[in-house]
Amino acid sequence: METAIFAGGCFWCMVQPFDSQPGIDSVVSGYTGGHTKNPTYEDVKAHTTGHTEAVKITFDPDIISYTELVGIKRILPMQWGNFKIVVIIIGRSFL
Repeated sequence: METAIFAGGCFWCMVQPFDSQPGIDSVVSGYTGGHTKNPTYEDVKAHTTGHTEAVKITFDPDIISYTELVGIKRILPMQWGNFKIVVIIIGRSFL
């Protein structure tokens, strides 16, 4: 098994579509980066800890490759102030 961590946007929105792919053992929500030790969800949501919401994906590389994981794009419509934006999650981050 191998591990990939994808960060950005809301981790609840990032679980799907990864959890439904063949070769995925688990998808766990959490945080990456930041300067506050053991932040709560409310702390992170307040944007004061420096953390980014992320998902840790454990996968079997014989069934699905890291390249294939990166190719799975999750498009999230979001609002930031008066702006409507679209976030396309395709990156990698480390805890």
